[in-house]
Amino acid sequence: MAITIRRAVPADAAELHRLAADTFGLATPPGTLQTDIDAFIAEHLALASFEKYLADPARILLLAEDAGEAVGYAMLIGGPIHDPELAAVVRSADDPAAAPAIELSKFYVAARNHGSGIAAKLMTATLEAAAATGARLCWLGVNQRNERAAKFYAKHGFEIIGTKKFLVGDVWHDDHVRARRL
Repeated sequence: MAITIRRAVPADAAELHRLAADTFGLATPPGTLQTDIDAFIAEHLALASFEKYLADPARILLLAEDAGEAVGYAMLIGGPIHDPELAAVVRSADDPAAAPAIELSKFYVAARNHGSGIAAKLMTATLEAAAATGARLCWLGVNQRNERAAKFYAKHGFEIIGTKKFLVGDVWHDDHVRARRL
């Protein structure tokens, strides 16, 4: 296994879209309608979305490859949190005088690569990239029923600091907000 983690470039947009379409459903709770998953992918994980994400200077996308094949990705988003309630939750976990927190918005590894160590390598690179921005806190949202992800994030130092809602299709899901210092 020759795992590499690198910053994604505009030419990776199609590969990121394919990977996102293959992995997003893994994070949704049991019973989530496939039509809702498909609608979310079409709205937020389409090729055009990744082209926009890659052009956005507030975003950092990392791509994990195994022998040149894309097997995972992460996306960090810097800048202010626009939801005032969520901003208050994140701010309460951080020093208000410190640099702004950064969101780990997306973190996925192909199902066939679960348990291979790729996710741990991708997380290490993601946290290094987050710290390099000057942020002192990294936060994320994860579905409260996604036990596998919750265990992974806890193992990497992310603690529950609050809750938020996340819309998939027409259904609002309950997420834990987790954060860790960088």
